[in-house]
Amino acid sequence: MNYETLYTFMLATVALSMSPGPDNIYVLMQSLVNGKKYGLATTAGLISGCLVHTSLLAFGVSVIIKESETLFFGIKLLGALYLFYLAFKVFKSSGNLELTEGAVPKKGLSELFKQGFIMNVLNPKVTIFFLAFFPGFLFSEEMSTTIQFYVLGLLFMFISTIVFSLIAILSGSISAYFKENSKVGVYLKWLQIIVFIGIAVYILVSDK
Repeated sequence: MNYETLYTFMLATVALSMSPGPDNIYVLMQSLVNGKKYGLATTAGLISGCLVHTSLLAFGVSVIIKESETLFFGIKLLGALYLFYLAFKVFKSSGNLELTEGAVPKKGLSELFKQGFIMNVLNPKVTIFFLAFFPGFLFSEEMSTTIQFYVLGLLFMFISTIVFSLIAILSGSISAYFKENSKVGVYLKWLQIIVFIGIAVYILVSDK
């Protein structure tokens, strides 16, 4: 088992979870408008949806890996290209963080959980991202690839839960900091670019 690969995956997941995106911005705004427990309910829904994407990846890609090394390399190559594309999209964006509280509807805890779950499960970009991200971090030649994908998926969910929960709990301080420091959006923009490119390069040079 290659623990270095797992540590790299965990660091990349932390960086991705902290980078501003629609999910963690939504958690932040729910926490600001409705309260911290509403942000935590949203987090629980979003993270639960990741289990569905992990299952699709584990059973689908595992079959491909067993059947063809060439197809698996093709998946890794397309995954790396997709991450380069995401880096380019972030580069072309303005870098401004939009924290508009009026755009956040007030809902109950169970409703927010369901909404977060459905938002995640029905988002094809999440499936594509998992497909791009996970295959380059398989960490064992002896362990079943299905189990490895589940291990990576559960690690991703665990780390994302911690980061998103901290965002919900510290929402007031985070929002105030963003408003007082206008340049923070630019720094976070370049953090995203570096993370996406770094993961893409790692996937290209990694072995199965």
